[in-house]
Amino acid sequence: METVIDWISSVASGKEIMLEPDRPFLRVKLFDRAELECCYKNGPTNVTWVNRFSHSGQMYPVNQSEEVFQHYSESNGKQCGFLILKNVKLWDTGMYQCHFHDIKVYTHGTYLQVFKPIEKTINLSESTKNKILTAEGVLLLLCVVIPSASLLFKKQKKLEMKKMKQEEENIYQGLNLEDCCSTYDQIERSQGQSQYQDVCTAMEEREEILEKP
Repeated sequence: METVIDWISSVASGKEIMLEPDRPFLRVKLFDRAELECCYKNGPTNVTWVNRFSHSGQMYPVNQSEEVFQHYSESNGKQCGFLILKNVKLWDTGMYQCHFHDIKVYTHGTYLQVFKPIEKTINLSESTKNKILTAEGVLLLLCVVIPSASLLFKKQKKLEMKKMKQEEENIYQGLNLEDCCSTYDQIERSQGQSQYQDVCTAMEEREEILEKP
């Protein structure tokens, strides 16, 4: 498409203009300086900058002032037109192109975007930032250490309970149930005999008391 435009312009004027590629996009912070350029070969020196505003789509010539001005340079057969915006505003956003009046041809153009940076809501000193970073590090360490310690404690407690259970099983395994039963029988018999002996002794003493005059 660019080749077709260049060929038509050469037929209309008898000159073959070769358009150099323009910078397609330029992003500049609000109130900063913006510099746009359009370069070509074999073209006229009377170049006018136009702006196609993004909000309306209409094209208007750029009005020059102390803060907006243009200049022209030529070197080694290459011609360049420059547009300088010293203090860009938000409404300067749009497509900027060079316009050749004689042949009614526009360059490819550069889209200028003016943006407003995000302002800081809280202005913190370096010492405060360092303290915040330190606190974040401590919290992160606690988040790692506490769950690990809790898990280790639960595991240790579980191992101790398992060990106690094994010791109890070993104690019961070492006992002889027959010996336990025989010992229990002996204890019961001895208690029963002692009770009978006490009753017999009491009856004998009572008989002796009755026989006395």
